[in-house]
Parts: sequence; C-alpha cells; structure tokens
Amino acid sequence: MAVALVQPIGVSTQYVVLDGVLLHQVLPDVADQSAYLSEAAGGWTLATYEFFFVLGIPIGAFLAAWATKRFSTRLVPGEWAHRFGPIPGRRLVWSCIGGFLLLFGARFGGGCTSGHIISGVSQLAVSSLIFSAVLFVSAILTARWLYGDWGKQ
Repeated sequence: MAVALVQPIGVSTQYVVLDGVLLHQVLPDVADQSAYLSEAAGGWTLATYEFFFVLGIPIGAFLAAWATKRFSTRLVPGEWAHRFGPIPGRRLVWSCIGGFLLLFGARFGGGCTSGHIISGVSQLAVSSLIFSAVLFVSAILTARWLYGDWGKQ
C-alpha cells in the first residue's frame, strides 16, 4: 500500500538525511559544501513520510516484543555466545562494525534491503532482482560461516 499510495519504501537514505539535518544545525557551512548531503537531505527536515516510517521500525519492534512478553535486555544472544563467547563488549563492537558496513554498502549500492526487495522487486526492477538473489546467497553463506556448527550438539 505504501509503495502504491505514497512512494517506494527506503530506509538507508534516512540516516543520511538525519546526518544532513544534524550537520546543518551544527556546521551549516560544512553541510552546504557536501553535494551528497545536500542532495539526500534537500529540505533539511525530518518531517517526512520516510522518516516516520523508519522511526516506526524500532517503536513497532519494541511494542511487539513487549506485547508478546519477549522483550529482553540481553546483550549477547545464545547463538553468539556459543560461537564467539559471552563477552558483551565484543558483541557490541562487532555489531557496530557490521551495522556500519551494512549501511555503507546500502548507500554505495543505491539502496537497502527494504528499498530493493520491497519496492524494487514489486516494480520488477532488474537491479533489485539481482540484489535480492545476491543478498540471500550471501546471507546463507555468512550464516553458515558464522554459525556452521550451531545446532550440531
């Protein structure tokens, strides 16, 4: 419905918009010199459909976890602890590194999974079909590499 009524869905661009808005408030001259930030954060506002869509993701996840009584403050999931140890700092560092690489790749690749898979595939965009296939293959290979022996008790 969102794609049909409003516009294609995308999440990763909103991080750039947020960066642009914040940088424009703190260092407007620097923000104005960046063609990338100027293009992504054109109007320098967060009051957009996409921003509220992205804001709703963690809020919706929290409400769903709370409503189903599955909310947890656990920093180290059991699968991670089994494979890499129970150290929270290591888990948080690798989560930040992974998040950075994911967002960098999304911006470098012209869109994130929600943009390509939900919006692009629904429009039968060839680039999104290729992206989706590569995403699933690489996700399976990465999971097998990280957790290959998990479940073989």
